[in-house]
Amino acid sequence: MSPRIGIGDDSHRFAAGRRLVLGGVEIVYEQGLEGHSDADVLTHAVIDALLGAAGLGDLGTHFPPDDERWRDADSIDLLRTVLGLLGGPVLNVDATVICEAPRLGPHRAEMEANLSEALGAPVSVKATTNERMGWVGRGEGIACMAAALVDLGA
Repeated sequence: MSPRIGIGDDSHRFAAGRRLVLGGVEIVYEQGLEGHSDADVLTHAVIDALLGAAGLGDLGTHFPPDDERWRDADSIDLLRTVLGLLGGPVLNVDATVICEAPRLGPHRAEMEANLSEALGAPVSVKATTNERMGWVGRGEGIACMAAALVDLGA
């Protein structure tokens, strides 16, 4: 067994007229997140953690924002694409979403289920605020951190 850990981080600002998608779950909210794809900040952080564990660069390297193939792409599909590059199974993922609003508690189980199904591994999703500090605290967007453990020797 050759376990490797990776850390991912992503953030997106809120934008009017966009859907809010986190962990593949569409959440009813007054704004969505700005981005080239669906701007799923949770899934993007997970992707970066997986790529980091495998030493394969980052999200922007594989899905550049200036490439029209990825415009409005479903980030769960991007996640599945990255799984094919790993060279071993995902053992687990832990992620923390940071935002002042909306409240994510009612959606957490569905986000975990979506990501776990796509990865074939347990996923823990937590949510917290930034205690009204900084750009996240002012409600300007959402950030996420994730860690992933991958067995590259399997």
